[in-house]
Amino acid sequence: MSSEEMSLLKRRAELNIEGALSLAREVIDQIKLRGDSALIEYVRKFDYSDAEIGSLKVSDQEFEEASISIEPELRDAIHHAFVNIREVHQRQMPNEIHLAEIESGVFAGEKVSPIASAGLYVPRGKGSFPSVMLMLTIPAKVAGVSKVIVCTPPGKDGKVEPASLVAAQMAGIKDIYKLGGIQAIAAMALGTESIQKIDKITGPCNVYGSAAKRVLFGTVDVGLPAGPSESIILADEHTDPELAALDLLVEAEHGPESAALLVTHDESVALKAADFVSKYVQKLPEWRREFCEKSLSSYGGILLTSSLEESINFVNEYAPEHLEILVNDPFSILGKIKNAGEILLGAYTPIPVSNYCLGVNAILPTGGFARSYSAVSVFDFLKRSGIGYLTKEGFEKLKKTTQILANYEGFPAHAMSIIERDTLLK
Repeated sequence: MSSEEMSLLKRRAELNIEGALSLAREVIDQIKLRGDSALIEYVRKFDYSDAEIGSLKVSDQEFEEASISIEPELRDAIHHAFVNIREVHQRQMPNEIHLAEIESGVFAGEKVSPIASAGLYVPRGKGSFPSVMLMLTIPAKVAGVSKVIVCTPPGKDGKVEPASLVAAQMAGIKDIYKLGGIQAIAAMALGTESIQKIDKITGPCNVYGSAAKRVLFGTVDVGLPAGPSESIILADEHTDPELAALDLLVEAEHGPESAALLVTHDESVALKAADFVSKYVQKLPEWRREFCEKSLSSYGGILLTSSLEESINFVNEYAPEHLEILVNDPFSILGKIKNAGEILLGAYTPIPVSNYCLGVNAILPTGGFARSYSAVSVFDFLKRSGIGYLTKEGFEKLKKTTQILANYEGFPAHAMSIIERDTLLK
């Protein structure tokens, strides 16, 4: 590949939100100015035409109807996923208070507290995503956030997809609003007469929701960047090419802007996998098949490297959302992987299992942001406060150092606080 082709591959589709920014500014300005009256205007325009302010919040009856309507098999699957996801996130929770004596009489540490409120965005689009509902609501509830609201686009009938409501109930969420796109993000960030202003928004959005987050950055914490989905399947000469082909299609079917790559240094695996991709893509429904074909011919495909080491280097430069390692001994290279939203090890750990019920969070950074962002976790909903405590002995040990540094930096009140305190406390 030329350097230009490689640059395009690493850049992937990106989420081009420039065209949506002017609309985002308009909607946000109007909701800030007119509150509920502007909100319902845009809900009727973009979500469903019969919307009323009083019915934006999902009612107890709607929760009950959703619970009755889904099949027991689906309920059991949602519950199995719920249990595993909750277990993983409960294990993430740090001690509430950590305080250590770092030298005699000098105690330092931190206190961990949940944020007061969080707004979660669960997309709908062409599908239904109860798994996303679980991945967002569970860590917020485990972290102890006292006020959690969810916005999710309704269907044209004004109803929220029932499996997502069942998932929300399992997580203990009652405040769900039938809102999508810009108006949902704006309502949570700014607050209206009907919807409480919150401290943090997180969740994957389409181009319009992402544009709203861009405009509102600095007004509210907008969480991790999440654009078109992407994956790398890392393979060596021992990889079953049929498995690699199957898993290559997983992210490719998300949409034409998704990026799905098989990266290997073994030409035989690459060629055989390409044949299996052609076979399996024909088994997909036509609209998903078109997604796969467009994705694999633009931002995806099979990349042949000169060595496993070069493959690993590419992975770290690309920083994929999902990384599936299908090499002979995945644990032997785990330590070499520096940048990935998630790392799935071995033939029995495909991306779909992680997306639904493995327990690790599947809301992940995209577009190379895995270099500096992490998966959604309880830590997205926790904040840390430093704690310090000095005994008299500890103060005696630190007073001279503090005074010297305060004088050097030109803060005489700092130094005076130390000098006079030394006199006052004797």
